Amino acid sequence: MSDVFEPIKVGAWDLPQRFVMAPLTRNRAGEKQVPRDIAVTYYGQRAGAGLIITEGTQPSAVGQGYLNTPGIHSPEQIEGWRAVADEVHARGGRIVVQLMHVGRIAHPDNKHGLETVAPSAIQLEGQIVTADGQLDHAVPRALETDEIPGIVEEFVHASRSAIEAGLDGVELHAANGYLLHQFLGPKSNVRTDQYGGSPENRARLVLEVARAVSEAIGADKVGIRISPAHNVQGVVEDDAADVAATYGRLVDGLAPLGLAYLSVLADPTTELFADLRTRFGGIVIANSGFASVTTLDEVEQIVDGGLADLVAVGREYIANPDLETRWRTGAELNEPNSKTFYGGGAEGYIDYPTLDDASK
Repeated sequence: MSDVFEPIKVGAWDLPQRFVMAPLTRNRAGEKQVPRDIAVTYYGQRAGAGLIITEGTQPSAVGQGYLNTPGIHSPEQIEGWRAVADEVHARGGRIVVQLMHVGRIAHPDNKHGLETVAPSAIQLEGQIVTADGQLDHAVPRALETDEIPGIVEEFVHASRSAIEAGLDGVELHAANGYLLHQFLGPKSNVRTDQYGGSPENRARLVLEVARAVSEAIGADKVGIRISPAHNVQGVVEDDAADVAATYGRLVDGLAPLGLAYLSVLADPTTELFADLRTRFGGIVIANSGFASVTTLDEVEQIVDGGLADLVAVGREYIANPDLETRWRTGAELNEPNSKTFYGGGAEGYIDYPTLDDASK
């Protein structure tokens, strides 16, 4: 028998199965970057996931990159997330907010003219979608050393705001080319102070954020996501020795904190993944579906094969609010419509039918 549908204790939470809903950017926040009523419905529909990791949510106004992404730093945003948390809890689920400061992946037009900051003043090649179409990413301003504690405090404030909103915890986004990942990467971080240069220095900010947030809300309510050597959005980590040293140093520093989980976006069959899991010594979530849809067979191979404790599932949860029921019973799955992934309203967001809907 597969272990996929066996319950598991993860940090402060008792989960009903070994797969969770991955963070998924949907670009449907309302005015002032507040979650809308349709977000309440969307997340409530998916409460059966056991643990929902929300879309990337900015911990500060400067940290916003994309159009219509939610924040969790203002009173209005806290109230918006409270409605989401209440609905998910009413349906028996648990939900943590992913804190995503985008760093240099930004444009002022998407955040009311605010500047863009990064570890170093290196512009990301390519363009970003704005209300006026595709525009070049902004040239970032390199953060001064004495500004770094302020970045840490932004994550702490957002984490406390999440708990105030009734959410169950936070996931720190240190992956996919965003600010914390930019500090980890040797080509996006060319600093010469204590936050740049060596693997230890480049890992410093991520560890400072993790420690401070853990102290603020409790380590058992904190997860963190990393993507070593993913080579996405300008954070290129193509030196295997440096990757091993940087992420080894990072995870060695995370291990004593007692975090709820470490989520790793990487092939779980690799030696690097196995090494990081051993170093962490706690619950590890595999996220292997960035380039392809994660299937139940793959979840079973990862969990039953002992490669990771849980698996994060993304696109199948977009199209199947009751995915865990469909997988458990072998029911047919809805197909996700990629044209409605980003932006818009209810279509492709809260109108995918459940099995109960189909039987009516």
